[in-house]
Amino acid sequence: IKAAQNPRTSTVQYNIVPKTMRFSVVPLAIVAAGLAAAPLANGFAPTGGAAVSTGTFTASHGARRQQLLFAAGDDISTEASTEVDDFALDALKVAGAVNDLADQTIVVKYGGNAMTSDDLASKFCEDVAALQKLGVRVVVVHGGGPQIKSMLEKVGVESRFEGGMRVSSTEVVEVAEMVLCGSVNKKIASGICSAGGIAIGMSGRDANILQCTKMVDKSGYDLGYVGEVKDVNVEVLEDLLDMGIVPVISPIGTGIGDEKDIAYNCNADVAAGRIAGEMRAARVIFLTDIAGVLDKKMELLKELNIQDVKDLIDDETITDGMIPKVTYATDAVQLGVGAAFITDGRVPHALLREVLAGGGDSMGTGEGGTIVTN
Repeated sequence: IKAAQNPRTSTVQYNIVPKTMRFSVVPLAIVAAGLAAAPLANGFAPTGGAAVSTGTFTASHGARRQQLLFAAGDDISTEASTEVDDFALDALKVAGAVNDLADQTIVVKYGGNAMTSDDLASKFCEDVAALQKLGVRVVVVHGGGPQIKSMLEKVGVESRFEGGMRVSSTEVVEVAEMVLCGSVNKKIASGICSAGGIAIGMSGRDANILQCTKMVDKSGYDLGYVGEVKDVNVEVLEDLLDMGIVPVISPIGTGIGDEKDIAYNCNADVAAGRIAGEMRAARVIFLTDIAGVLDKKMELLKELNIQDVKDLIDDETITDGMIPKVTYATDAVQLGVGAAFITDGRVPHALLREVLAGGGDSMGTGEGGTIVTN
């Protein structure tokens, strides 16, 4: 299938190659990227208008109507027809998901191997740019644990973890702020722009986006300058989204009142969950280095509700660094987020797959992680 845009009619024409040539199945990510590159009106929504010459069709773009009209000659082989049907079904799934999420906000926590692998990082930026072009409002909150660890070792500052959280002395926070708000943040924003999107990198201290107090650990650990997010400047994020800009936020927050000048190191999962909750986002997606929430037999739990999560923490099925993810996933859902995805970020195009592959209910594939709902 070869796509060509007609500059006069703003339609996209897909030409079928002769039956003597073999088709290759088009991956969902390529379908979505192709649709995202086409002219948009209030997000992607194919409508009718087919060119009925043998083996061609056109997909015009209109406001949130889904219709895919395919006209092909009888001489197309059964194999080719089946694979074209697969393409059409994928396209319809994408259209259904986009219709569900157009003009809605999703918050993505980006970190782990998805950041440290150049190939996965590039695909993540492509995913964000594609979603933005499709009319989805995306907020990115990133981590950077490996990069912080590397810099701490270089400068000779010791750190440790307690209860899945990094204990943050003044020196640790200074290094974390330097790394997260500097090279890491700008690399992500630049990558999204290079992929065809529009993004601005910023710290949680900028415009008081993340307003924090010192976190008091329930187990009695003194975590130092680890911040508990008390408020989010939703207005500035909404303003950026209204202007067609993806905010890329590093999880360094600011103090409140007399502590206004204090920088707090926030867990990125915590920050993403709270931002999603305050924005009443349609989805919050946590990209992780594991397949999702696993049971004690190490098998994937594809869907959990809030009570399930509490029970799994109580019986120590969920432990350590996974606790903040599921806890703030459930907190976000309780604040009004439609669903929280704990997704395997090691899978190429994981973001696109989980946002678009589920079709009209936009509930993901069910294979790429765990979904937490009410």
